Amino acid sequence: MGRAGILLSDTPKLYYGYYLIGAAFVAQFLAIGTQNYVLTAFMAPMSEDLGWTRTEFSTPRSIGQFVMAAAGVFIGASVDRIGPRPLMLCGLSVLGAAIYATSFVQTLTGWLLLNGIALTLGAALIGNLVVNVTLSKWFVELRGSAVAWAAMGVSFAGIVITPGITWAIDAYGWRVAWQLLAAFTVCLMVPVALMMRRAPEDFGLHPDGKSAAQVAAGEAAVAAADYSNSLTRAQALRTPAFYLLVTAFGFFSVGISVMLLQTVPYISDAGFSRTTAAWMITVASIPAMLTKPVWGYFIDRSERPRQLAAMSAALTACAIFSIAAAQSAQSLSGLVFAYALLGCGWGGMIPLQEVIWARFFGRRHLGAIRGAALPIALGLSAAAPILSSYYYDVVGNYDGAILIVAALNLLSALLIWAIPKRA
Repeated sequence: MGRAGILLSDTPKLYYGYYLIGAAFVAQFLAIGTQNYVLTAFMAPMSEDLGWTRTEFSTPRSIGQFVMAAAGVFIGASVDRIGPRPLMLCGLSVLGAAIYATSFVQTLTGWLLLNGIALTLGAALIGNLVVNVTLSKWFVELRGSAVAWAAMGVSFAGIVITPGITWAIDAYGWRVAWQLLAAFTVCLMVPVALMMRRAPEDFGLHPDGKSAAQVAAGEAAVAAADYSNSLTRAQALRTPAFYLLVTAFGFFSVGISVMLLQTVPYISDAGFSRTTAAWMITVASIPAMLTKPVWGYFIDRSERPRQLAAMSAALTACAIFSIAAAQSAQSLSGLVFAYALLGCGWGGMIPLQEVIWARFFGRRHLGAIRGAALPIALGLSAAAPILSSYYYDVVGNYDGAILIVAALNLLSALLIWAIPKRA
């Protein structure tokens, strides 16, 4: 079993999977924060300083979707095979270097390469595909709660990173802000990467922290069935449910990518300050973070998490429609309410998505299956960031783009509701 396995199995007081929840929280906080939550704060100062349009500034996020799609196939299968730690150490090196190098960028080409390719690849190697597939192997009966608690890190990034980076930019300039972000990322991520482990069975442990006596008594039957009934990637690709899930969650991700990127300029265009606009991300992030454990609680007790996911997508659609109305009316109270509602909808999607994929296809080959889904899901949403910025450059506002995003979330809800079990 090896020294690592002995160390883990000889310390039974606290199941090691719970340490991994904390590690996954930090990893997602940094991966999503550095990739998505910071850009809305950098858009105006970098575009004005370097003479770019908002479309040009936003292009790396569309490039990044294709990078994520291509890398996801390799990353997902590698999590199954070698575990998360080597991937995350490699990803941290790439991510830290890319963030720091961005502080010296002078040309649009440099921006596209650093943010669209290098930073995206680094974030993918430490991000939610890696940690959520890992958590889905360590937890079965408690999978919804485990993923939900870890996913709070995504929302925490909006609470801390967006206003923090906005302040740093305004105080020290955007170049120094990138350097500070690089140092913060590396210092926080090194111990997290070293903590990660592939699967409980590698260390003589059982999913959900079940003891050997509990397993012998049949109390781990759900985990055993989850493992034995797992589909391979090839089998999953032959099911219609695979493609319906990919399409539904792809439409949902459009809303996340557009709203995270465009919130600061969108709200600023209505006459509010950049600081007020940045705080809208925080307003959404607080309920998104706080409702994740609530969603996780109901997920673990629900026989039909698809219906919960449809509710989450529909709630998000209603929130985005409300944001558009409040922005048009220049109502600060309306914006606060709508962004808080948006956070409640976002709170359910990450844990719901991970649990639904695992329940449909099992945990044994989950990394390979999730990796295979990424090219399709991200392909659906890859154009959204650049198209929303292009819409602004042509029309002069974001109104139509935001309404389309809301409609796609509503369509996502309808698709999720209609998906039959492995149909």
